[in-house]
Amino acid sequence: MNRAWHLVLAGAIAGGFAGGVVATRQAPPRPTAAAEPPPESFARVFEPCAHCHQIGPGARSTAGPPLQGVIGRRAGTVDAYPYSQVLRESDLTWTAETLDRFVAAPQAVVPGTRMMFPGIEDPARRAALIAFIAAPKAE
Repeated sequence: MNRAWHLVLAGAIAGGFAGGVVATRQAPPRPTAAAEPPPESFARVFEPCAHCHQIGPGARSTAGPPLQGVIGRRAGTVDAYPYSQVLRESDLTWTAETLDRFVAAPQAVVPGTRMMFPGIEDPARRAALIAFIAAPKAE
């Protein structure tokens, strides 16, 4: 007999089945569906980013900030994400051009950034990734 069942029996015996307090051990809460990354985060083109970032409706900060709606946003401005000081002070606004440079060589564009990503050398792969990131995703 498991421990939770012993507690139920002990509580029932001590307090009677009518009106007694019954102590049970509860399983930890399961993650809700909201804890799942948006499906767009699993797109093959997004694979180089998906280890640290999410994209799509409901995207949230994980190891990196969400990339949903990043085009036109100032770098380092997503609430509740602890950006490096150098990125917050970089004065970058994310455009297709700045993302292309950054995705090619993050440390060259913002020396000292916490983003530990070697970059994507292939311009065609970067272009496909940036087109995917820039494409509207339903909110």
